[in-house]
Amino acid sequence: MEVQKEVEIILTRQLASYLATPAFLVDPRGTLLFYNEPAEVLLGQRFEETGELSVEAWGTRFEPTGADGVPLPVESLPLVMALRTRHPAHGEFWITSADGQRRHLLLTAMPLAGQAGRFLGALALLWEGPGK
Repeated sequence: MEVQKEVEIILTRQLASYLATPAFLVDPRGTLLFYNEPAEVLLGQRFEETGELSVEAWGTRFEPTGADGVPLPVESLPLVMALRTRHPAHGEFWITSADGQRRHLLLTAMPLAGQAGRFLGALALLWEGPGK
């Protein structure tokens, strides 16, 4: 049984689907709700193949590391920080995409607040950084 999503989440997903900027949408618990086609290119996998994932699953699936190759703890990722603090967060890290490519990502995450101050999760926008 699928749980009905908040209207703001439905509309944010719709907006993300039209953006040329890679976007990643999560709920307040960090569950991945959607990533758009441009993000699919960076992640090397279509959203239809992954579906919704827990924060623990998506936070480690693409093996995020620092520039030195040392794995990053999930709680240090900007999207998780935005969820935890309910403030915007920005950072950069490297991943190994599902197609085996090592990619340098820059990510800005914004907490999402609905009407009456309801906390809805967060939206992250991603850019591919320079080189390895």
